[in-house]
Amino acid sequence: MNPRYPIYIVSKGRWEKRLTSDCLERYGVSYQMVVEPQEYDDYARMMNPERLLVLPQKYHDEYDPCTDVPHGSNGSGAARNFCWDHAISIGATSHWVLDDNIRAFGRLNRNRYDRVSSGATFCAAEDFVDRYENVGLSGFNYEFFAKERQRLPPFILNTRIYSCLLVRNDLPFRWRSRYNEDTDLSLRVLKAGFCTVQFNAFLQEKMATQSMKGGNTEALYAEGTRLKSEMIRDLHPDVTRLTWRFGRIHHYVNYRPFRRNKLIKKRGLVVPSGVNNYGMELREKVES
Repeated sequence: MNPRYPIYIVSKGRWEKRLTSDCLERYGVSYQMVVEPQEYDDYARMMNPERLLVLPQKYHDEYDPCTDVPHGSNGSGAARNFCWDHAISIGATSHWVLDDNIRAFGRLNRNRYDRVSSGATFCAAEDFVDRYENVGLSGFNYEFFAKERQRLPPFILNTRIYSCLLVRNDLPFRWRSRYNEDTDLSLRVLKAGFCTVQFNAFLQEKMATQSMKGGNTEALYAEGTRLKSEMIRDLHPDVTRLTWRFGRIHHYVNYRPFRRNKLIKKRGLVVPSGVNNYGMELREKVES
């Protein structure tokens, strides 16, 4: 029960601690990791080089950071655009793109969270999304947002998708923006009339922002929250405003206008009856 769409991991400066790739290796799930050319040798020493794809410079050169202010880094959007084009080049109609700091995946069932040990949740999410004509983005919610004492639906429609995304390849968009590129892409998809699906039934254990070295920790997050909050506000002033939370500036996005985006089932769709657990069985963990 492994995913049929290609999985890409975008990574920078984390060859010594490759949480997402290590996790997928344990699951026996195929993937490819996109790395900067100057870091290829470092990654190749630590993992199977056949898993690696080198990011061409043209994706940096052509990337739209949505700002004229020069900076040392424009974030991960350029690498994500390369993943998108690579998936199309191999004939895929969708692709997964994952952050490199996800330590595990799991399933939430009857408000109980359990880790999985295969790619079954990816496969189940693909089957669900492919029942509909108009899902542009989907992905897994964060495990720390799924509290066992809180009743949660199996999925939420028309909100932002972060860190673990299933992207429809024929969308008329590409990644842009130096900051909050995932929020920007989610909003552009919703404004175009597509739906997004954030799964609560399937979750990701992503490390907290700035808790690991590498990635965008030094390049972007060290700058604080004002610049990135102002940028998403300027890109989407109709649904975004600035707010003060936790002692600093944040952005707040109003997703209510997108409630009218409704899922459209594919014509002739036949949904199998009964329960399909995709081979998942609840087992007691045996401590070694």
